[in-house]
Amino acid sequence: MRILIIHTFYQDPGGEDTVFQQESSLLAQGHEVQTLTFQNKKGWQGALQTIGSFWNIYAAQRVKKIIRTFKPDIVHVHNTHYAAGPIIVRTIAKLGIPQVMTLHNFRLLCPSATLYHHNRLFLDSLQEEFPWTAVRQKAFNNSIVKTFLLALNYWFHRKIGTWAKVNRYINLSSFAKNIFVESTLHLPSAQFAIKPNFVFPTTIAPEGPQAHFVYVGRLSDEKGILQLIDAFIGTDFQLAIIGGGPLENEVLRSIKDQANISYLGFKKRSEILPLIAKAQALIVPSICFEGMPITILEAYSVGTAVLCSNLGPLPELIIPGKTGQTFDPHNKNAIIQCLTEWSTKTTNEKDEIRKTCIAYYFSNFTPEINEAKLLAIYQDAIHDKKRNK
Repeated sequence: MRILIIHTFYQDPGGEDTVFQQESSLLAQGHEVQTLTFQNKKGWQGALQTIGSFWNIYAAQRVKKIIRTFKPDIVHVHNTHYAAGPIIVRTIAKLGIPQVMTLHNFRLLCPSATLYHHNRLFLDSLQEEFPWTAVRQKAFNNSIVKTFLLALNYWFHRKIGTWAKVNRYINLSSFAKNIFVESTLHLPSAQFAIKPNFVFPTTIAPEGPQAHFVYVGRLSDEKGILQLIDAFIGTDFQLAIIGGGPLENEVLRSIKDQANISYLGFKKRSEILPLIAKAQALIVPSICFEGMPITILEAYSVGTAVLCSNLGPLPELIIPGKTGQTFDPHNKNAIIQCLTEWSTKTTNEKDEIRKTCIAYYFSNFTPEINEAKLLAIYQDAIHDKKRNK
């Protein structure tokens, strides 16, 4: 199959970039794959990209050129915001090529993209035809102007039918699919497919767990890191924190006199996996709706259990008591109770859990399983395009 994969890189690297790179690498092993990428800029260049995102002729010409030379059977779009813009969806459709789009976030529904704003879940946009509440509350970059321009862009393309031209959308979870299907986007359920992320298997052998728990991720409010630290303070539980972000200084102040909490800073993936493999469990305390954290899949691949927030799609990734447990991230006592229950498991129970985690990874999140699901979605999109010519 000839596959064209399109993605716009954010100013700072993130999980969407990783998924784009991993899927491109995986598909290239057995198919003809070409990639087309755009790069978001800062400053005045970024401002021009944002304004041009409404109808980016330059991006459309780049897409048109590569489609005419490469002649793909399918186009897979990841992020279009904002250097490419929605016009590339219309360009692909006009050239008669089936297309699939992975929905890594909720930007099609809300300028916040994460459905999180002002330190709380922000769901107002889901039932509004135009997200005026998001505009008034400056849901994007804390700016009324930027939020309005982004909202107008996506609303305009909704009204002229741009989003209906995508043959299949890929959601990372049932939770995310339900939000899109029940929203004011007004697209049929059959247009959305569910395919989780994946990680390549590791050569790191699972180890007997040590006493510590580990947090791996961005140090920002929506990740629930401050609530997690608060739960660990005054206990005997050990926590290792890996990552960087805007709350780094606050995290350092919070743990200054806490001998049971250590901050390891930002680490490369090759350095992180061995640390996860040694941990009693990975903790994901997010107070927002996550997509599908790669770190959870990585933990399972090395046999490490996951203790996570009960919000959004995260409970879908857990077999309670078998591969991990969920907790209310806003309830300090609930977090402590979860840590206590997990720490008091016997050695035999923990050995069995590690085996179950690895088996769960090989049953759901391997490259082979991902590729099979992806190709099936591509075929559905191709058949849909033929049927609706």
